[in-house]
Amino acid sequence: MRRNLILSLVLVALAFALGCTNKKSTNPLQNVGSKQPDKVLFDRSMDAMKHNHFDVARMTLQTLINTYPDSEYIARAKLAVADSWYAEGGTTALQQAEIEYKDFKTFFPNMPEAAEAQLKVADIHYQEMEKPDRDFTHAERAEEEYRALIQEYPDSKLVPKARQRLREVQEVLAQREFNVGQFYFLRMAYPAAIARLKTLIDRYPLYSGADQTLFMLGKCYEGEIELVRKNPRADEVSKGRMIEALTKQAAEAYARIITRYPAMDRAVDAKARLESLKQPVPRPTKKMLEQNKREEASRQESSLLAKSLGTFSKGPDVSHAAHVGDPTLVDPEPATANNVVSAIAGSAGGKADGKLGATVLNGEVSPNQEPPRSDTATADAANPAQTSPATTAGTAPAANELTPNVQDANELKLNVDQDANSLPPLQQTNELATGLAAGADKPATSSSTKDKDEYADISSSKKKKKKGLAKLKPF
Repeated sequence: MRRNLILSLVLVALAFALGCTNKKSTNPLQNVGSKQPDKVLFDRSMDAMKHNHFDVARMTLQTLINTYPDSEYIARAKLAVADSWYAEGGTTALQQAEIEYKDFKTFFPNMPEAAEAQLKVADIHYQEMEKPDRDFTHAERAEEEYRALIQEYPDSKLVPKARQRLREVQEVLAQREFNVGQFYFLRMAYPAAIARLKTLIDRYPLYSGADQTLFMLGKCYEGEIELVRKNPRADEVSKGRMIEALTKQAAEAYARIITRYPAMDRAVDAKARLESLKQPVPRPTKKMLEQNKREEASRQESSLLAKSLGTFSKGPDVSHAAHVGDPTLVDPEPATANNVVSAIAGSAGGKADGKLGATVLNGEVSPNQEPPRSDTATADAANPAQTSPATTAGTAPAANELTPNVQDANELKLNVDQDANSLPPLQQTNELATGLAAGADKPATSSSTKDKDEYADISSSKKKKKKGLAKLKPF
């Protein structure tokens, strides 16, 4: 018995010793870097995009979205799908990218990446934007999307970039409006030109050619003054009232150059025109002068290579866009040619009714005038390319009686070769100098022979070949 007791004690001691020295069991996969399956799919898609395998990346991301709808990577996966279409490029891919970005904004409007998605949508249309004389659909869409980003996400860090892009887009749209306004001005369709130019200057005040726009606007009003003076059917009282109103509007256009754009080239010419019209010449404020100087200093000049390749490139040249100033976020009410005609006719007072000939614009007749008849001379007024729809003081004169109110070709920087087959040669006569003030009865003195030659180069191209690159493309 004693022997059994000793054996038991030995066994207990041995078991105790073995228990103290036994190590805790460990998981053999504990130190291996394991990942969740949704994270694995997301990483694989990112790697595929780095190697430009966009189809593989999209299939992997779609598997992640469908299999793990509650994953923390859902938002980034949907944004990555749109990024894959954007990176792939091409018209079809960019259209699909826009759809995906808009879907992301719909599902995750409060995420910081929503502003990035909105910027990418605007950039898509910015990349597809064409020159001012071509299709402007993408330019308008880009303007709309950049405005939406600035207004919906004002605290985003992407707003400064969106503002600059918006300035560049508006530069292109403004140039298009200027081309159309110049087109109407050369054909002496002054109401249409006034409507375009007024809308341009109100909508895009940062346009690099704002001073030229206002100067041409003043010339349009002066052209209307000349047409009113030549109208044989209007009485002198109505003529005087209309000339006074038109002179005031021309002076406002010239004065705005001096007060808003005093650092630009046309400020000196605007001052000369105001003095010629015997109108007061305003003085710009120091603040506005400094602001305009900053705007002009921020513009860039096109490089020689860009000018050489510009003819063959699809996109526009936006180097002249300003880099300072606030772009327009809300469009003001646009001016129309009908409103311009009504305003000019209304300035004649009560005697305008019955005295003025019918004015037809786009098939519409001014409400206070009799409709034209096919058996009368006023029927020709329906063609704005042949006669001036600007005539508000009597029946529109014939095309050979109209005189565009420009000093010379260099003054308005109109480097245009008109097509003899589409445009009748205009008879260029006298230049208005100081006789355009209210109540003046005598026309200005004749232009020099050099000026007449320059006018002949603009008005007709019968004696020279048409230059395709210099031909005006207003639409």
